[in-house]
Amino acid sequence: MDKMGLGMLIVGIVLILGGAYGIWFFLPDVINVVKGAIGIVALLAGIMFAGIGFILVKD
Repeated sequence: MDKMGLGMLIVGIVLILGGAYGIWFFLPDVINVVKGAIGIVALLAGIMFAGIGFILVKD
C-alpha cells in the first residue's frame, strides 16, 4: 500500500467518525432533513407523473 492510499484511508475513517458523531449529536435535525427530503422527492415524482400522464392523455 502506498502512502497516498494509506493517507486516504486514514482521512476516510476520520470523516466517517466525524459524520457519525455529527449525526448522533444533531439527530432530531437529521430526522427533519430526511423527512423534508422524502417530501421533496414525493413532490417531484408527482409532478413527473402528472406531466407524463398529461402527455399520454393528450395523444
